[in-house]
Amino acid sequence: MIAAIGAGIAVFTGIGAGIGIGLATAKAVEAVARQPEADSKITKNLLLGCALAEATAIYGFVIGLLLIVM
Repeated sequence: MIAAIGAGIAVFTGIGAGIGIGLATAKAVEAVARQPEADSKITKNLLLGCALAEATAIYGFVIGLLLIVM
């Protein structure tokens, strides 16, 4: 029972990652709108940040699965 609660809490990392990726994308679009010539630099940084945020969400999901299985 307690493992299921812990797994549910671990999966909530996906919510944080989703909010973070959404905010990062919004700021990147705003930055490109203000300075179009910096598009390639902004895109590189956005993709790196989104990959790190998504990796955090995947780690939380895996921990949730491990708590349920074990």
